[in-house]
Amino acid sequence: MKGVYILIVELQAPAEIRTLRRTFILGSGFYAYVGSAMSNLEARINRHLSYDKKRHWHIDFLLDTSRIRAVVSAQIDEQVECHIAGQLSQLRLVPGFGCSHCHCRSHLFYSPKLGTLVTNSVTSFERLGLEPIILLI
Repeated sequence: MKGVYILIVELQAPAEIRTLRRTFILGSGFYAYVGSAMSNLEARINRHLSYDKKRHWHIDFLLDTSRIRAVVSAQIDEQVECHIAGQLSQLRLVPGFGCSHCHCRSHLFYSPKLGTLVTNSVTSFERLGLEPIILLI
């Protein structure tokens, strides 16, 4: 099952997120990360929910210091994560996060409110005709 997902995470205190090549300074609050899984959506989401994993993507490093609060996902055979990221770009973004594989400005977006990110995430899926599945954690 292929698909697209948004992880909504809470960072309870400001943090310096060091990846393999970059450092991101993030304030406390909520962040929405847009990703895709073109082979197994459920396995990808379960990987993100797991604590025992090799750090590979930017989000892996952020998850070391944050907590997943919600996952919004949908099945689709096409690559639409950049379209979703574009729809979320009206929110405050973290430049260069999670988008080294594409031309987007970011795949990570900030809000001080969890509800704002959940609502915007669901709306971005619905605009593409997707039926989002929402998991609150």
